[in-house]
Amino acid sequence: MKKIITLKVNNKEYEVAVAPNRTLTQVLREDLNLPGTKCGCDMGDCGACTVILDDRPVNSCLVLAVQAHNREITTIEGVADGPNLHPIQQAFVEHGAVQCGFCTPGMVLSAKSLLEKNMDPTEHEIREALSGNLCRCTGYQKIVEAVKSASQTMKK
Repeated sequence: MKKIITLKVNNKEYEVAVAPNRTLTQVLREDLNLPGTKCGCDMGDCGACTVILDDRPVNSCLVLAVQAHNREITTIEGVADGPNLHPIQQAFVEHGAVQCGFCTPGMVLSAKSLLEKNMDPTEHEIREALSGNLCRCTGYQKIVEAVKSASQTMKK
């Protein structure tokens, strides 16, 4: 039996009827048409589905949609300011931290969560914050450089 829930996604409220076994990833992508949240492994290992839930990065494939009722969710679609990229997104472009792009939304959201709490992270802290996000393309160094650069830009 479906349940009506309210999701607060990117500062907008949505009422959605969901089956109790549907994940937040499924509802974001299929019901709310927010395809930036990627479904990679569907087991919580890759981080492609990372969203920010109440100021904390989570693997949305491990969160039932009903668990997100009335909670604040930020997806990659809510990071940029209209046509203006967020400093983290801009740094990813400038530092070549985007290859195929599949992992990028999750990486950006994990980085955003880190930089909202720590504006001057060390390389170790960046790597730790991104440890739940897997990338098959870049080898991580450019991603770490992009996050460090974004932190400097955001401090200004």
